Amino acid sequence: MPPPAGEFGAPLPPPAGEFGAPLPPPAGEFGAPLPPPAGEFGAPQPPSPYLQASAPAASPTASRAALGVLAGVAAALIGAAVYGAIIRGTNREFSYAALAVGALVGAALGKVGGRSQTLPVLGVPLALLGVFLGQMFGLTLLAQHETGVSVTTILTDHTGVIYDVWKDQLGFMDVLFFGIAGFEGFLFAKRTAG
Repeated sequence: MPPPAGEFGAPLPPPAGEFGAPLPPPAGEFGAPLPPPAGEFGAPQPPSPYLQASAPAASPTASRAALGVLAGVAAALIGAAVYGAIIRGTNREFSYAALAVGALVGAALGKVGGRSQTLPVLGVPLALLGVFLGQMFGLTLLAQHETGVSVTTILTDHTGVIYDVWKDQLGFMDVLFFGIAGFEGFLFAKRTAG
């Protein structure tokens, strides 16, 4: 004979409600769901601002492209400085160095910036800027060597004179090499994108 319910470890039957139906567990006990918290006059409370989704961060592609633009600008400036030094060292304009400036700018854009579609397009003006600044810097170094006036003084006080000399010396081959350097800025940015 089994022991009576509740004695000697025998299980108790669940409490019964009206007409013998089992009672639901009280809210919050034994895994029963809690009712939603109510605001003033029973209206639901707005969600916590801490639980709302934050604004999306900048995409990795966009930030990589921005770094690519910075690398392209740095490459244009470095290329311009080297190009200017070559002009000063050879005492003449060395047009093939313009091609190297375009390739350097494009490679920096592509390697650092990745596969952004705007970077090859930006390679053209940045390469042209690097070549132009290199030629201006080379003429400034030549003027400094001939006159003994400091580079800073020439760049701050006589930039117009240097620009006029550059414009007077600009020929068909210079324009051709400018175009090729711009094309290389575009092409190398596309080829080196990774």
